[in-house]
Amino acid sequence: MDFAPDARTGELRERLLAFMAEHVHPAEPVAAAQLAAQGDPWVHPPVVHELRAEARARGLWNLFLPDTTYGAGLTNLQYAPLAEITGRSPHLAPLALNCSAPDTGNMELLAEFATEEQRARWLEPLLAGRIRSAFAMTEPAVASSDATNIETRIERDGGSYVVNGRKWYISGAMNPDCAVFILMGKTDPHGTDPRRQQSMVLVPRDTPGLTVRRAMQVYGFEDHLHGGHAEIVLDDVRVPAANLIGTEGGGFAIAQARLGPGRIHHCMRLIGMAERAIELMCRRAVERSAFGKELARQGVVQTWIADARVAVEQLRLLVLKTAWLMDTVGNRGAHTEIQAIKIAVPREVTGILDRAVQLHGAAGVSQDTPLAELWASARTLRLADGPDEVHQRSLARRELRKYAPGA
Repeated sequence: MDFAPDARTGELRERLLAFMAEHVHPAEPVAAAQLAAQGDPWVHPPVVHELRAEARARGLWNLFLPDTTYGAGLTNLQYAPLAEITGRSPHLAPLALNCSAPDTGNMELLAEFATEEQRARWLEPLLAGRIRSAFAMTEPAVASSDATNIETRIERDGGSYVVNGRKWYISGAMNPDCAVFILMGKTDPHGTDPRRQQSMVLVPRDTPGLTVRRAMQVYGFEDHLHGGHAEIVLDDVRVPAANLIGTEGGGFAIAQARLGPGRIHHCMRLIGMAERAIELMCRRAVERSAFGKELARQGVVQTWIADARVAVEQLRLLVLKTAWLMDTVGNRGAHTEIQAIKIAVPREVTGILDRAVQLHGAAGVSQDTPLAELWASARTLRLADGPDEVHQRSLARRELRKYAPGA
């Protein structure tokens, strides 16, 4: 395993660092001010469009997609250090590069499973940044950590599918540019195989019967730049049968294929968030004094900073190993490592951010630093794409099978 950046990654990294320093970080307060001033907080403020134009001009567009037909053709290992850099400004930088969830996962899904007609209608405008999208899977009435619980119905009626159900925390759905939902529901709720009951369909936002009911908050944040997290209701929503993605009963497998890359992308960005937290901790520690000496000379602060550095180095190596395995043996071959990073990275980064908040005192929970919002994002990722306990259960069972009688 050689994790050293190759020449292409190194060159892109330098370009991206310059873009972050010259444009993204200065744009953070501008975006906040423009959002507060404009009438609709869900519309992208002007500075976002400026950043996206600049990113395209610098060749920093669609870096996440390994498919050379549609994306930059980077491997997971090549993309990892770039995604980490964007994690230093996780609500603005990925959006600027057209590398933000849920669009990334949806574009990967469409590139792999959609028909040519579906790609022409939805994938191409997503790649161009003309529209945004949402992934409608989670439901409020059931434990959605077990996808076999999904209750939304997708019923065939002649040349159409009729969808009924209720979804929530549907990321990106509040943004008016969100033009399509990739929705998972059950086409065969009584099928003998619980993993063949689900299917996925494309539901245009303007389809009659689809109602975006409200924005869901995340620890009090509405995540306007991200596009929010909506509760939606589908009441006899009718879409053409041609809007089915893949085959009936293939929804569970498609979801698993989509979530693997999404999980590692989250972890890559989380490391960038942790790096920014360490930087802010160190700056605060050398600037402030308490009880007669600089915070940097307080033993507990030194312990926090040292432990944070050790944790980030460990996490980065595990993420890079996972990326390398995904590139060499595929997502299935990297299953254990994907679950390991999904457990370890959000948990450890949440702890680092928590200590950074503590070091900043009242400022740490205010809007004057990014720490509170970064903490909320990291903590939420212990639930998103499967809660810790589901991954721990699966990982433990895989380990235990090695020692079962007759193994």
